[in-house]
Amino acid sequence: MNRRWFLCSLTAVAGLTGGAYAWRRLDSPKVSPLPEGKILGASNALGHRLRAGQFPEPGETLKTLVIIVGGGIAGLSAGWKLQQAGFTDFAILELESKVGGNARSGKNAITAYPWGAHYLPFPTRESRAVRELLADFGVLQGDPHAEKPVYDERFISFAPRERLYANGVWHDGLWPRIGIRQRDFDQYQRFHDLMDDFQRRRGVDGRKAFAIPIDFSARDPDLLALDRISMRDFLLQHRLDAEPLHWYVNYACRDDYGCRYDQTSAWMGIHYFASRDARARDADADADDVLTWPEGNGWLVRRLRERLEPHIVTGSLAFRVSELDRAVLVDAYQPRENRSTRRLAQRVIWAAPVFQAPRVLRELPAELQAAIGEFQYAPWLVANLSLRGFPEERRGASLSWDNVLYDSAALGYVVATHQHLAAHQDRTVFTWYHALCNGPPDRERQRLLETPWATWAEWILRDLSRPHPDIQEQVARLDLMRWGHAMIRPRPGFVWGAARRRLLNTRDRVLFANSDLSGCSIFEEANYRGVLAAERVLASLDIPFTSSLV
Repeated sequence: MNRRWFLCSLTAVAGLTGGAYAWRRLDSPKVSPLPEGKILGASNALGHRLRAGQFPEPGETLKTLVIIVGGGIAGLSAGWKLQQAGFTDFAILELESKVGGNARSGKNAITAYPWGAHYLPFPTRESRAVRELLADFGVLQGDPHAEKPVYDERFISFAPRERLYANGVWHDGLWPRIGIRQRDFDQYQRFHDLMDDFQRRRGVDGRKAFAIPIDFSARDPDLLALDRISMRDFLLQHRLDAEPLHWYVNYACRDDYGCRYDQTSAWMGIHYFASRDARARDADADADDVLTWPEGNGWLVRRLRERLEPHIVTGSLAFRVSELDRAVLVDAYQPRENRSTRRLAQRVIWAAPVFQAPRVLRELPAELQAAIGEFQYAPWLVANLSLRGFPEERRGASLSWDNVLYDSAALGYVVATHQHLAAHQDRTVFTWYHALCNGPPDRERQRLLETPWATWAEWILRDLSRPHPDIQEQVARLDLMRWGHAMIRPRPGFVWGAARRRLLNTRDRVLFANSDLSGCSIFEEANYRGVLAAERVLASLDIPFTSSLV
């Protein structure tokens, strides 16, 4: 949210209404037939087969010096770093038909669109590998480690960036402009002053209190103690009880972590607001701009895939990783051919989600298996709605890139065509997001998988019909992507707890490299984990390289 706009508008807006925030329910629109559509998602059948362990024995043996298991951002970043060092004897095994993990994307006759992660904030100075990657792909121009780098303006989010639908009106930014009491405004300002203090704070070791990557954060005891309480409790401890502020913070936690604020570590909740201090030369320092593309972070996936194509093996499920005396054995199943292949490697980078490891890594120590049992994952539902035309708008702020509904269980939608350079567009795609976090993750995951397409479609259209009464008439197609294990849940006690620390300390021939190890699923952390593992592999094989991390 633009803080400068907020401060300038305080005086003008505060007197508009003195009452509590009351939400107006709108009449239901006429119901049209459901559009066409289908459910997409991860290969659940193969996942179940992995649990059963029934695969044909390998009929072929190959030798590959380094195997990367998992083609998400961490695995692709590991491959990118190996390639940057001039190392080519590696393969990336990906279960799905496309690489990218939760940064995958799709495309139709209208536009490309995201199926998951859809933006990248300007990377901090500590996120050196991300900056180098962006420079490699032409997004960042000039010195990647400059205090204020230059970014290609085509990839900086166009205005208007975000709006909020509340009380029957669209508001600029993510804070309502009417219907709010003065004390609500005051608490909002006090909260951000508190977050600014955390952003400026340095630990006894000189590190930032909250850094990206998280490994660069200070370890002062009072800071780590924040991990033991929830973000909701943190607000209440600081006498911040305004309902709109609690909505705002809860929304941020659901949006970035897939958890409600009462399920989120206060350390990680504060990290959301206090860790990003990066600036760009040609961007408004107070505008909260981000890098984005029609397909979201799928644009970066595409560039990585093009670069690493000879090394990528899709449709390949690693079902057995076993350490031998002089090699690491990796058996993988190719469902399209119904056959298995064995690869003998010197090092394996496990870039797949951590929860899958105990079923595949045969020599995994009991203490690591127990630690992995502490990792919990948030299920998500993502919908892409292909529209014949732009829907009817309620009054207020105009259509933005990010569009949020205040009293919705969902997270709103982004407009895939927002970054198009064409002055006029007749059609568009809305990408709608929902983190299922009302109950235990296992139960919510079951609800995600068992709910039929029609039920989800009706619910999504009903959700969007309040700000857009004719939305159902405009939707030509509605497809869904189910993410059963979309992201790690940074619940209280986990971020700086023993389970995560145990996996960080592994130094064997099999290295873990996934954003799970950071306690949150953001691009910078996945990139960092992949590059860190790649550099450790290069060092262990005595291959010279220039570090992208220090």
